[in-house]
Amino acid sequence: MAGPGGPRAAPGRPAPPREQGGAHRGDPAPARRAGPPAGEAKQVSEAEALRAAIHALARRAPEERAWVAARLTDPEKRAFGEAWEILAHDGQLPPEGGWRVWLMLAGRGFGKTRAGAEWVSALARADGDLRIALVGATIDEVERVMIRGESGLKAVARFDEELPWYRTRGLLEFPSGARAFAYSGANPDGLRGPEHHIAWCDELAKWAYPEATWTNLLLGLRLGEEARVLVTTTPRPIALIRTLKESPDTAGTGGRTADNAYLPDDFVAAMTDLYGGTRLGRQELDGELIEEADGALWTRALIEKRRATAPATRRRVVIGVDPPAGGGGCGIVACALGADGIGYVLDDCSVEGLSPEGWARAVVRAAELWEADRVVVETNQGGEMVEAMLRGVDCALPVRPVTARFGKGLRAEPVALRFEAGKALFAGGFPELEDQLCGMTVAGYEGPGRSPDRADAMVWAMAELLLGKARAPRVRGL
Repeated sequence: MAGPGGPRAAPGRPAPPREQGGAHRGDPAPARRAGPPAGEAKQVSEAEALRAAIHALARRAPEERAWVAARLTDPEKRAFGEAWEILAHDGQLPPEGGWRVWLMLAGRGFGKTRAGAEWVSALARADGDLRIALVGATIDEVERVMIRGESGLKAVARFDEELPWYRTRGLLEFPSGARAFAYSGANPDGLRGPEHHIAWCDELAKWAYPEATWTNLLLGLRLGEEARVLVTTTPRPIALIRTLKESPDTAGTGGRTADNAYLPDDFVAAMTDLYGGTRLGRQELDGELIEEADGALWTRALIEKRRATAPATRRRVVIGVDPPAGGGGCGIVACALGADGIGYVLDDCSVEGLSPEGWARAVVRAAELWEADRVVVETNQGGEMVEAMLRGVDCALPVRPVTARFGKGLRAEPVALRFEAGKALFAGGFPELEDQLCGMTVAGYEGPGRSPDRADAMVWAMAELLLGKARAPRVRGL
């Protein structure tokens, strides 16, 4: 048994939070009072005793917990299972106020999934007409983590509750009649049309298409008077998370891995020894939203300082292309050399999840849109096939294949220096590209996603414009 971040303290079906009575959807529980009146002393004493018992049992070996659990009476099982209000720490409880989005940014093992499952379960129990959206990175993760996981909706169901899950329909039914529907952050169109009262979004920072998925979700949250969304995620510096943090409609909670007192001490100690004080540890254990990597070649401050309007006259336009290795994203970035001799980022036309012919057509569209005189494409992945694919879509496309001879960071450094010197500017805002740029360091890439496809594409285009037509970016001795 684990505590707030894990399975319940006793076998059987544990139960969610407090009953919310006549409060509107998503309301927090009444604030805890430090000093109850004398008449409540016995009740508080019993609650504290139950808390102590659960905490002690959580520290026992699995076989000891099983021995105790097998001897619990049904009322005792219910008491253990319905103790969420006692077990939860403050970061797991809904914030006060009239929020529309509850953003829970926290480290691994904090108890985000348990908090989400308890919140949804309580609301579903109170309203049998509720339609709920469950959105994860993939449908598989919705089922494996949010529904069937050790801290998921089935695990936190009450002792006498059955929650049938119809996988082919993506439907979870609650005893009250409330229904929850599964959606994927990799398929934004799946949320185009369906309507819901509330939504629980898990690991938003991992979604393949966060912006489009979020937009479609909000457009469908039109049932009832007070639609609300809970987002539970480990923080990563993507544009949508920054937007949510800054929104007046958002209320935030969160914390560190170590805040979950029910995690094994040796696990917390081992993770702290391995990652404590590192950038990864600050993000994954401390739940800290790190805007840029240590030693980033582009900082947020530099990017904001280098914003400009697009040049009225363009000497050259180059499309940089970083083809996908497999089914990932294809970086496609348009850059121009202005009459003033400055390089400008014009557009981020990158695409994700397309076939080779699909992304090749996207490259051709970008070249036509910006009337490019050159398409620079990296051929490390795919070799001659990449160039052949592009020419197969448009035989007249002015393609120049390039091969990376240095690591990503070393290739990017001379381009970053042009931005620092004011010789390269951003003609607008490009959130996903900027997120990747802030993860670029001389040592490599530490930003969102597996590969900085957009950043690589921009580097190739700018190198063509500013570092010489006939050579790729390289490091020169000083």
